Amino acid sequence: MVQGLPGGEMRGSPSSGLLSFRKYGMVFDAGSSHTSLFVYEWDSDKENDTGVVSQTLSCDVQGPGISSYANNPPKAGDSLRECLDKALKVVPAEKQRDVPAYLGATAGMRLLRYSTDQILAEIAKTMQEYPVAFHGARIITGEEEGAYGWITINYLLESFTKVGGWSQTSNIFGALDLGGASTQISFIPKGSVINWNETSRFLLYGYNYNIYTHSYLCYGQNEMLKRLAKELILESSSSTRVEHPCYPKDYNETISLSSFHTSPCTNASDPRLSPSDRNVTLEGRGNASGCLVAIRKLFNFSACGQSQDCTFDGVYQPPISGQFFVRQTLPPTCQAARVPWALQCHAVPRATVTSPQQNRENPERLPKYCANANYILTLLLDAYKFNESSWNNIFFQIKAGSADVGWTLGYMLNLTNMIPAEAPARLKGHAPSLWAAAVAFVALTLALGLIALLLLLRV
Repeated sequence: MVQGLPGGEMRGSPSSGLLSFRKYGMVFDAGSSHTSLFVYEWDSDKENDTGVVSQTLSCDVQGPGISSYANNPPKAGDSLRECLDKALKVVPAEKQRDVPAYLGATAGMRLLRYSTDQILAEIAKTMQEYPVAFHGARIITGEEEGAYGWITINYLLESFTKVGGWSQTSNIFGALDLGGASTQISFIPKGSVINWNETSRFLLYGYNYNIYTHSYLCYGQNEMLKRLAKELILESSSSTRVEHPCYPKDYNETISLSSFHTSPCTNASDPRLSPSDRNVTLEGRGNASGCLVAIRKLFNFSACGQSQDCTFDGVYQPPISGQFFVRQTLPPTCQAARVPWALQCHAVPRATVTSPQQNRENPERLPKYCANANYILTLLLDAYKFNESSWNNIFFQIKAGSADVGWTLGYMLNLTNMIPAEAPARLKGHAPSLWAAAVAFVALTLALGLIALLLLLRV
């Protein structure tokens, strides 16, 4: 399946006389808040529990995302060095120059209004100093991010090779990614759907897959928190101290109004936003219902009117179908109870984040749990329209097997042609009409043979 790919290493046992070809690939996920490097390896003649490819290394780059280096692009390239050094320790030295290496930047760089070319150029300069086959750094679209995430999940779960007969979509999962600056949804709708806003088509293992995929920029968790803070400040009667319903009681956060000018998501041209750089203190109130109300205001549901095939902001979406993997972990209070998850998450402000200073688990993220929980709740139930029945079809996972379920594996599989368009013979299925014809043919042949035998015996 993977013959002809770069980075092959022959490996075998002299006693068995068998050879295997060990191969490697690496992809940087340059997200809005941080960058991660993933190193993959595979044996062309061996499959494991998660499919042909396994994840050998996951390395989180120290520091913020590459988009934060707009004023100092060389630092974007330098930030990758530590993880690159770690990657070279797991790849045999004699094979490093053949290892395909990629960097894909996502929503953080999509939002950046300047210096993107300089940042990518500095990254390329750094990568070319290392003994790998660097194939470029680029900003991928939101739809690509969603589609590659969909490929990753179904590849790791071996969904593409489990299809058979005449129902090739029955084992296929949908993909949801709740990132820092954007969120994506990708799935195969039921029936024939027309007027799709966003579609992707893949020919994988002999089957055509038409998936609906859409990316919502500015609706990732980090940007949502910024937008929420901005709206609370603009609606407050006080100019220096503002009540925040999602933050726990006795928790305060001071921010500068100038921070809203750094992202298009907070609309620097908003006439309501003062050009001042004065500081404002957000004071937590631990109000679960008030938090949900404030979060819902960030979504323009009225733009959909009465249409059921619409999420928010007037975006078309066919009805959800099938099971979904969500690249996300739930807040602790929500992890223990899948149903009713909504009720559990409403208890987050009182039960989990009342005293974040006394809670040892993720003290920096803890005050954000209520806002994030209500954001996920609003997005999945009100926007994507999951309900009490379909909620059980959602699986919140960071990994499938030992590999992360992000878009990077699907990206590498696509660029290295790891998933063939033609299906192996053992995987090909036949339509019911073909099976019926085959059975009829066999039966007729047997009948004619029996008649001929009887005639011979009579003679």
